[in-house]
Amino acid sequence: MTATAEGDLTVFVIGMRVNRLAAPRAWWPTFRAMRPMLRELSRDPDSGLLGFQLLLGLPRVVCTVQYWESPEKLIAYASDPAGHHRPAWAAFNRRARDSRGAVGIWHETYVVRAGSYETVYVDMPEFGLGRATGTAPVGRRGERAAQRLARPGSADPRAARG
Repeated sequence: MTATAEGDLTVFVIGMRVNRLAAPRAWWPTFRAMRPMLRELSRDPDSGLLGFQLLLGLPRVVCTVQYWESPEKLIAYASDPAGHHRPAWAAFNRRARDSRGAVGIWHETYVVRAGSYETVYVDMPEFGLGRATGTAPVGRRGERAAQRLARPGSADPRAARG
């Protein structure tokens, strides 16, 4: 299977790392802050959030990979004074001043142009971009990765390398 995503998209990776397990007052509110934001975004079809995947695995790290329609919609949500993000960010900054590094956070934003991403899912439930946008049999988008990566309108599947 492959994701049915079309066009440009924005991938936003955000996570936290518990640096001091013995300081739950510093990291627990940060951990809990993401769920209301994701719920708020998921309930608003105009938010621009296509979907997300929670990833666990590294010791003391929680990470969410989010798929967005555009960087503009991501930034609009992050700066919306009526949304859950702004108060959560302000609260994190207040706690961070007093926590002496008990919790760390990071985010990375990638703007991915159409024809610059490719997905394959074998014996997997819907996951990642496929979960966010839906899946279809690989053959509908090309049997080879180079075909699926070909930029729209390109007759040459090797154009994805350029």
